[in-house]
Amino acid sequence: MSWDDLKRAKKVVGTKQVAKAVEKGIVRKVYIAKDADQHITAPLLRLCEERGVQVEFVDSMLGLGRACGLNVGAASCGILSQ
Repeated sequence: MSWDDLKRAKKVVGTKQVAKAVEKGIVRKVYIAKDADQHITAPLLRLCEERGVQVEFVDSMLGLGRACGLNVGAASCGILSQ
């Protein structure tokens, strides 16, 4: 998925919201920024592994945030199942 595709996709942004969506089983892929604090993203990564959700790491929070249409960084983003 390209950054442009990510902008248009139905998604949730933010680690807490992404984790809730993964728990509900409505996420097909999660993006996690490599420069995000691990103590914040590690529980989400474990949850994704437990639930079989694909995880892709991206280089920066700022890049991920911008790809999600935000003017701030984002530690994670989840693409919703359609």
